[in-house]
Amino acid sequence: MNNTKESNWRELIIENLIRFSGVSVIIIVTLIFIFLLKEGAPAFVQVPLTNLLSRRWYPIEDMFGLLPLLVGSFLVTIGAVVLAVPLGLATAVYLGEIAPQWQREILKPFIEVLAGIPSIVLGFLGWVALAPIIQNLGAPTGLTAFSGSLILAYMALPTIISITEDALYAVPKEYRDGALAIGATQWQTIWRVVLPAARSGIVIAIMLGIGRAIGETMAVMLVTGNAANIPEFGLSAFFQPVRTMTATIAAEMGEVAQGSLHYNVLFGIGIVLFLITAGINSLATRLIGGGNNKRRGGQI
Repeated sequence: MNNTKESNWRELIIENLIRFSGVSVIIIVTLIFIFLLKEGAPAFVQVPLTNLLSRRWYPIEDMFGLLPLLVGSFLVTIGAVVLAVPLGLATAVYLGEIAPQWQREILKPFIEVLAGIPSIVLGFLGWVALAPIIQNLGAPTGLTAFSGSLILAYMALPTIISITEDALYAVPKEYRDGALAIGATQWQTIWRVVLPAARSGIVIAIMLGIGRAIGETMAVMLVTGNAANIPEFGLSAFFQPVRTMTATIAAEMGEVAQGSLHYNVLFGIGIVLFLITAGINSLATRLIGGGNNKRRGGQI
């Protein structure tokens, strides 16, 4: 009887702790958004929309065109996603489904250690070692959107690989045995059974990797050239200097007076980043929900 009461008390305490943690996260995120809104909203009121949507970022002359910063962030992020997602998924499939146990035991901890390298170190290595290589390949300068994409792809890979591999590991062994029993090859089992069953975890891994790329500051500030201009349209845009929204905040926040228009615009950029991140999370939720609905309907 006493053991039952003690177990109930433990469950009650754990349940309340979990509930408190969940509510705390919601409150903290809400307070962050309220603070951003308080400091950044004046920018959208005082600065004309034509100014905010212009192609020129030059705060000294009260030119706050966000378009170059949005384009720069988009180029760096999309380049990182194109590089990191296929490589990350392929590596996770190899680790989770193909590699022998001894290789998995060596590679998995090594990949997780890569996630702990400080971004400023990666940015410095990109500036010193990567940029000269890209310039020698024919780019006008080594500090380009492509350099930023390579660094961000490297930084997103450990997250994508680790979470995807865990999602594959969580797929019941019976799924694989059943597919092999009806004559499917190992690759057919992976492609048609394991990957669809692990869809939710894979989507989360990709979205976390994208969030890692969008939110990075110091590395991209060092390797992208910090030029607030819109590159020429086409593939050559990746080989031109750009400036991201995060790098703009980091580079200029320490130089502005609190309460100034420039200060408010930098917080306005923070609001835009917050909304972009929220949109990505919402998209991930919809994708995961769609996959769960299909499975409930008997489809994979």
